[in-house]
Amino acid sequence: MPNKQNAKKAMRQTTKRTALNLAKKIAFKKAIKDTTKATSKTEALKSARLAQKALDKAAKHGTIKKNTAARRISRLMKKVNKLA
Repeated sequence: MPNKQNAKKAMRQTTKRTALNLAKKIAFKKAIKDTTKATSKTEALKSARLAQKALDKAAKHGTIKKNTAARRISRLMKKVNKLA
């Protein structure tokens, strides 16, 4: 346990930020999984929009980098477009 006041505050901030980052990460990973498991193209497109939204939010928040989000969206859309 930290002894100094600023170390205690830093620890509180870190735990809050870790929880938020983890929640955002779980949200976009779940959205990506739902998209890849989709059977029809319309269903996949709907869930791809949600995945894109979750990835953009995570990038905006700083959980992942902007280019990482763009790359994941690009790869996801390639998979969706392969569906017949």
